[in-house]
Formats: sequence, C-alpha cells, structure tokens
Amino acid sequence: MTKKLISLLVALLSGSAAFPQIHSMSRQDSSVVDRTYNLNPVVVTGSGHHQRLKSTATPVHVLSSQEIREQGISTFDGALTRMMPQVSMAPSSMGSFLRLNGLGNKYILILINGQKLNGDISNNVDLNRINMSRVKRIEVLDGAASSLYGSDAIAGVINIITDQPTQQLVSVTSDTRVSGKGVLTESVGLDIYTKGFGSYTLFSHDQADSYRVNDLEYVKGSDTETQRSIAPLFTGYRSNIIGQRFTYAPNQRLALNAGLDYSYKITDRPETRDDITGGLDYEMRYKGFRWNVGGIYKFTAKNSLQANFVVDRFRYGKEYDVATKDYAVGDYVQSKKQRMMDGELKAILGLTSNSTTIIGADWRKDYLDATSGDINEHAYTLAAYAQHEMKFFRVLTATLGLRLTHHETFKNHLTPKVTLMYAPGNFRFRATYSAGFRAPGLDELYYHYFSVNRGKPQISFGNQDLNPEKSHYVSLNAEYRTQVIAVSVTGYLNRINDMVVKENVPVDDASRQMLMKEFPEMTQDQADKLVSYALYQNSDKGDVKGVQLNVSANVFRGFNLSANYAYTYARTQTDDEWTVLERSIRHAATITANYHHSWGKYGLNVNLNGRLQSKTYYTGTYEDAPGFGIWNLHTTHVFDVAKWAILEPGIGVDNLFDKVDRRIDSSTRKYALYSPGRMLVVSLKVKFKQ
Repeated sequence: MTKKLISLLVALLSGSAAFPQIHSMSRQDSSVVDRTYNLNPVVVTGSGHHQRLKSTATPVHVLSSQEIREQGISTFDGALTRMMPQVSMAPSSMGSFLRLNGLGNKYILILINGQKLNGDISNNVDLNRINMSRVKRIEVLDGAASSLYGSDAIAGVINIITDQPTQQLVSVTSDTRVSGKGVLTESVGLDIYTKGFGSYTLFSHDQADSYRVNDLEYVKGSDTETQRSIAPLFTGYRSNIIGQRFTYAPNQRLALNAGLDYSYKITDRPETRDDITGGLDYEMRYKGFRWNVGGIYKFTAKNSLQANFVVDRFRYGKEYDVATKDYAVGDYVQSKKQRMMDGELKAILGLTSNSTTIIGADWRKDYLDATSGDINEHAYTLAAYAQHEMKFFRVLTATLGLRLTHHETFKNHLTPKVTLMYAPGNFRFRATYSAGFRAPGLDELYYHYFSVNRGKPQISFGNQDLNPEKSHYVSLNAEYRTQVIAVSVTGYLNRINDMVVKENVPVDDASRQMLMKEFPEMTQDQADKLVSYALYQNSDKGDVKGVQLNVSANVFRGFNLSANYAYTYARTQTDDEWTVLERSIRHAATITANYHHSWGKYGLNVNLNGRLQSKTYYTGTYEDAPGFGIWNLHTTHVFDVAKWAILEPGIGVDNLFDKVDRRIDSSTRKYALYSPGRMLVVSLKVKFKQ
C-alpha cells in the first residue's frame, strides 16, 4: 500500500503543477456563475486576527463551505477526512475518535468562532453538535498553539467559522441529503437581516442506521470457530440541533452577538436477542446546551476590543430500550454531566503601520459530575497572553507570543511561540517554534469507575499525582503561491512530555481483595474474572515527526485539481520501550478534481475525490488494520429559477469501487475503513430570498 501511495504521488506531481492545495481554497456563494478557486482566502486562526492566507506567518489549512458542498459532504468528519490526509476518524457509540497528525481527540482543541466546544465522551468530543449547514469555512492549525489558545492545543486547533449574512435580506433555506444505510440529513434555516440587525434560525436533523459488513465473528478464544453477530461496525443514531443567533451592528464601530444551540442525539443499535450475540439493552443518549454573548468595538480600522462569554453544558448516559433485572424500558441512567464557563477579553492593536499586537485575558471553569466514575469536581484556569507581529523590510515578518496559564491544580505554566516568515515575491519561507500545555482532565485525576460489560468487569482509577502534559513543536514550511498555482511543503517535529495514558495494572490476589473493598457492588465471581485494571499514568514522552505536501492549481477556467500528502511517524515511550502511537497512519493522501461550468441560468459542478491511506497501527494484542483507497463522485446542478429562488439538486456515488473491509470480527481486530460499500447519494438545496 505504501509503494502504491508513493508511486501515485510521484505520478501526480511529475505530470504537471496543476493540483490545488485544498487548504487554500475558497469560493463564492452558490449561484450560477463561473467560479475559480481563491488561492488566498482570509483566515484568522493562525495569528488570532484576520489576514490573507499568504500573509500569515503560521501555515493554516482552509476548507470552504463551497468545497464541502460540491463534494456532497454533510458531516464534519466527512469534510476533514476527504480533504485533509493528516486527519482520520473512527466512529463509535462513544463519539468519533478524531486524530490529527497522529495525536488523538484530547490533544485537539475544537473551536466554534474561536470559542471552545465542550462535551467530552471518553476523550471524544461529540462532533454531532457541529451544524455543518451553517459552516462558512473550517480552519485547521497544525501543532502546538497554547500561546494563543491555552490548554489542549498540543496537536492543533480546528476552528469552525459560521456564516451570518450581512446583506439586506430575508431568506429561507432547505437542504436535504439522502443515501444508503438510512443516512438522512435535513436542515431548515431562516435568515433575516435589516438595518444592522440579524437573526439566524436553524433546525437540523441527522440520522443513520447501524450496520455490519460481515455477519460473522470468531467465537471468543477461537481462531477458526465462527458465529453470527449483530454487534454494529458502525453505530446508528438520530440527532437534532436547534440554533438561534442574533447580531446587531448599530454603526461601523460596534458589533454585538448572542446565540444559543440545543443538541440531542441517541444511538440506534440492535436490541438484545436470545438467538444471536451482539445486541444491547440500552442506547446512549446525549444532550447539549450552549449559549454565548459577545461583541467587538473598533476604535480604528486596526484597533479593536473584543469580549466573549460562553456557557456550554453537556451530559450523556444510558436509556434502556430492553427491560432488565434492574431497569424498565425508558429508564435513563446518567453517566456524565459537564459544564464549562469561559470568558475572554482581547485587544487587537495596530501600534505601528507594520505591526499587530494582541493582548488578552481568559478565564475558564470546568465542572464534571460523573456518576459512573464517582466524580463531582471542578477546576478553574486563569490566563494572560500577548502576541506581537512585526513586518521588517517588506519581506520579513516575525511573531513573538507568550501565555501565562494558572491552573487551580497545576499552578503556573508559560507557553511561548516564535515564528519567522521570509516572503520574497510569490515565495514564502516559514519557521515556527511553539510550546503546548495540557492539564489532565478531571476524569483522569479523579476517576473511580466500575462497570460490567457483557459479563466482563471493568475498573479504572484516576491519579491525582499526574503531571501536566507539555510539548515542543517545530516546523519549517516553504510555499509558492500565485492566483493560478500554490505549492507548499511542511516538515515538523512534535515532542510531548509526560503523556497521560491508561496503563493496565495486573491483578493478583492481594489487589483483587483491595478492589472488592473499593467496589462493594462487585461480586466474587466478577472479581475472579479480573485480569487487570486501568490506572491513568504519565508515560515518558511522545514523538511525532511528519511531512505534508500540498499542491493546487486552477488548470483552466472552471477546472481545478488538488493533491495532498501526509507522512506521519508517531511513537510513544514508556521507560525504555518505544511503541507506535495507537491508531496512527504512516502514509495518507487526498486527491480532488473539480469542474464547473454554467450555461445561462444553469450551472454544473462535477467533483471527483479520493482518499488513500496505508495501514492503521494498533497496539497491544490488536492487529493492524489494512490500508485502503476510497473514491467518491458527486455532481451538483444549480438552477436560478427566479431572482428570489435557487434550486440546487445533487446526485453522486460514494465509494465508487465498492471498497469494504470484510474481515471476520474478533476480540483482537479493529478497523480503519467503516464504509458499507458503494452508495447512491441524492441531495436537494432550495433557497428563497427577498
């Protein structure tokens, strides 16, 4: 698989320089016009203030709403994995397991309009809370970014920028997408903007069925004997989001905003049956409620003051749909309830004509009430930060940033950042050093967990003696960018100290008696089945090295090609032993060809997208998952039926060549490819505006 990926990449790059860099594209709004990719969009995540992509000293990847739409994508994980090879996902009932450059969810800070998204499910953020129909663009910043964004930003930052139209209008939009395995996404929005006041209302529904690709599994303890199972490879679900946002700009200096979002999700898994294994007695149910207020006051074009405050509540637990000894149908047992409050005050100042200075302060408080883990704790974080960006001699830009974080438990930590960019003509040469910091979560500190899953007892302990995780990230980037072509190469090294991991501690007779005293509800029979328990510990360090190559171009009017490649070598060390980082992927590439043309009031867009990746590494007793290549074809048809109405039907095929991992399931087998096979995709977007 590796040789095929390298051969394909060499062929693509040697053929011509006509492949677009997916992170640098953006397009106009959906309408019947000839479009070309904008290879220099506005970004905000890398530097903390708005500037053109070629002007930012820190490389940023950008995915525009138009690109996402033209690929027929309706989910957040689909947008990232189809268009960014350094990102991978593994769906489960406990949330999608997201990885960026080899590092998992807890090292990735996910923001919505610059504000953290809360809602941890076993270190997985509930990505179904992200409403894709309102996304304007997704900005991805690789590597440690704690100087601007604080704790958790060790692997990188994903910032979802939402769209609020500011033209005088009233518009109603309906967007529907249907495909196989019960997949349905539907969103309905109402936007009103008049005399500086904006109201943006949205409802979205998302659902999918559970499925397997092979009905057989190996009987536990056997490598030859099989039995049928209904345990899903992909866990079905139903989710709803209701969102409301208000904006008010009485003049050109002041802009205020307020919003709230309510999200609900419940899994849809096969119920327990006597004649077959794999069913479950309960579904996982998730609820989130988030509200925020904020504003910006511009003293001048280059001087402004911003303030934001957000409260994010999230909880999940088990809702029984099968009567058991202890629970009736409909009973709900809460697992976790979380709350985050975050307030930020930031000044962006143009002290000189060639500089931008950011000064800010941030306060955050996290609460965790975990019934299943016997936790009711909270912790606050207070931080102050400053960043100064200066341009010298028109071609040299330097950035110095520093953040002082005071954590209630782990006290004070400094995280600096230094960047240099040399920009002669259309070339850019960048060098970055940044430090990262992550305070262990409340669950990692205080967990006291016991459960029985299919007759097997499971025990986890937190550890109040944990050290915070710290990282050092270094990258070098070279880029060539014009209105026609963009080529970028980045090499990086990310070193993480004191990584927090779950260590399996063997159980002997003495520890078994200790555990029975800790958990009186555990029976002797269950204790006898215990082989080990989990304890959160600091490992020695993690080491991630990688290279990213992105090439993009507008080949001719309406036709665009892109190739993106990521090499990632991720390891972790405990004592003197190095092991590959769980779920890491050594080689991955994404390839996209897009054609658009219009005839009068009709516009056609054809998009071919492929993702190719080598095997996924698993540790312990689990075998590695094989590599794969997936290709998707999607067409969009735009009809300007009237000045006040646009119809945009779409039709396509996901997984063109029916690539499926049909290996027989076993206790040592995990997966990287979760596709059920080839599926027809049909969509319809209708927009009425006045």
